Amino acid sequence: MAMQSDTPVLDTLVAMTVDSIERCGLDEKTFILTRLAALAAMDAPAISYLAYVDPALKADLTPEVLQDVLVAIAPVVGTARVMSAATHITEALGITIALAEAEAEAMAETEAQTRSKP
Repeated sequence: MAMQSDTPVLDTLVAMTVDSIERCGLDEKTFILTRLAALAAMDAPAISYLAYVDPALKADLTPEVLQDVLVAIAPVVGTARVMSAATHITEALGITIALAEAEAEAMAETEAQTRSKP
């Protein structure tokens, strides 16, 4: 029997993603671009894109490449979904930037407090 978790839905999604990555033969960039195209096709919310912002940056995917993906899928998924995806990707990037800024501020604050103690 499986052990109980405080986050069963998240745990399941992570397990599904890990299994998918392990069974997939695509290179990292193609894998990420495929996932982003699928999210756009299903009009996923911004939160869904968050899981791919950091991997996309680490894979050196540029905003131009992401735009190219949206251009490529536009005739298939339609204007409304492509525009929605562009907005959601921008929101996800904004959330990521805000989180990084908050983390940097917290680290700077902690460092300042550490320095001010005798």
